[in-house]
This record gives sequence, structure tokens and C-alpha cells, in this order.
Amino acid sequence: MRYAFIQAHLGQFAIRNLCHMMQVHRSGYYAWIKQPKSARRKDDERLLGLIKQLWLESGCVYGYRKIHQDLRELGETCGPNRVARLMRKTGLKAQVGYGKPQYKSGKVAILADNHLNQDFDVQEPNQAWVTDIAYVRTYEGWLFLAVVIDLFSRQVIGWSMQPSMHVDLVLNALMMAVWRRKPKGEVLVHSDQGSQYTSSDWQTFLKSHKLVCSMSRRGNCYDNAVAKSFFQLLKRERIKRKTYKDREEARRDIFNYIEMFYNPIRLHGYNDDLSPMEFERRHSVKVGSV
Repeated sequence: MRYAFIQAHLGQFAIRNLCHMMQVHRSGYYAWIKQPKSARRKDDERLLGLIKQLWLESGCVYGYRKIHQDLRELGETCGPNRVARLMRKTGLKAQVGYGKPQYKSGKVAILADNHLNQDFDVQEPNQAWVTDIAYVRTYEGWLFLAVVIDLFSRQVIGWSMQPSMHVDLVLNALMMAVWRRKPKGEVLVHSDQGSQYTSSDWQTFLKSHKLVCSMSRRGNCYDNAVAKSFFQLLKRERIKRKTYKDREEARRDIFNYIEMFYNPIRLHGYNDDLSPMEFERRHSVKVGSV
């Protein structure tokens, strides 16, 4: 009871002075502190308990908008402003994390024509690959992910993860793709105009492995839409609602998504609802039987 708490800490003399300052009668004051909690206050306390639970389950990263979405999924009908008010009152805040990594755009070293020209439908494996870089947030800092995707099946055939965007990041991903696929003819490798892809190291590797360089037009994300689409899937299906504690945890989870789920299991609409690996297997059987 509020009365017992206040009386124990203030004493009768202090209560009399407080009533005098507030210009209220003591009987009215005692009646106020003894009155039961309102239904609204009780519901606020119940709702706040749910909010704290959801906030902790998110790893203390959710803001009021995502908390409100989760509450709606639980069947609560409260509005977002109420959630924001309760969170602000108890000091629960979203984890802002790191800002988007910023890089100075230096002089482009080597450019190539857009040979792919948004022709994403290819008839055979190892005709055209696309590559791109994404960044993943962790409490340790950014983890950068480079992938190489075969346009025939949308399979991720090469990947690399590093804490920086050095040219080794993209070279290691491409090296994995070459080692796995061992292409016998020329392969078109399409990228954007990032500094990693315009470097002399990248161009030298392409030429030494009979890979033909193709680049998106500057500032046109649609020219590399397949790689962007994969990153959207990865973030929506695995990385969403997560901030990894360190880069190693992120590496393990992303490896699991690519090699244990996306390539062998995930149904892909482009592949007639077959996984990338199954789509290629059936194509190989079909070609072998001709």
C-alpha cells in the first residue's frame, strides 16, 4: 500500500507539512494514497511486462515500432504511441548500432562495358556469374560478405567474409567459385564499379582464368539485381532482427544459411520451385540423357 510506504519513510510530521504545502486535508490525502490502482494503470503495468520481455528477447535492440509489431502478433491492440510512452518512461531504447559504413569514392581505375546488360536468363551453368558485397552489423563491428552467384541456377558458388572491404574479400570469393566450378570455357563475371572490382588485382585474376569482365552502369542497381535479390533474402530470412555479438557468430550463421539451407534446400521461384543445387542436378541428368 502506498500509505504504509509513505508513512514509513516520511513520518506523520512530514505528511502534515506535505498536506499543508499542497493545501489539501490529511483525510483526503490518506484516501488518495489508499485508493486502488486504476484499470488503465494495471493494464499499463501488464503491457510493460510484455514490452520488457520482447525487448530482452530481441537482445535489447528493438525500438518501439518493432516491439509494437510483436505485440500485435501476440494479439495486443495497443497503439504504437502507447508503446513508445511506456518504453520512454522506463528507459528502454532501440540499439542504434553503427552507422552505415562510409567510403570515399576514389578515382575509378579500370572500367568494363556492361556485357550482361540485365540478361539474367542463361541456359547453361558457368555462362554468367554475378558478384557483389554486403555488410552485416555485429557488436564487434562490420562484417563484409562477398558472394559469386551462377545466374543459371542462382546458386552461391563462391563467398568470402572479412572485417574490411579489401580487394582480397572479392578475390577469395571468386577463387572459391573457380575452384568449385572449374569452368572449361569463358565465363562472364558481372559486378558493379566498386574499387575492389576496378582494381588491377581483380582484372589480372579475371584474365588469367579466362573470365570476361562486365560492369554495371554507375549508380544503376538494377544491372546487378540478382545479387541484390540474394542479399535481400539473406537479410530477411536470417539476419533480420539480429545483431550478432561478434563477427565469428555472424560467419557461422551466414555459412549455415548459404551452404546448409539456401543452396541445397531453399525453393527458388526462378528454378520452378527447386533449390539451386537440385535444379542443376536435374539439368545435368537431362543433358546426360540426351
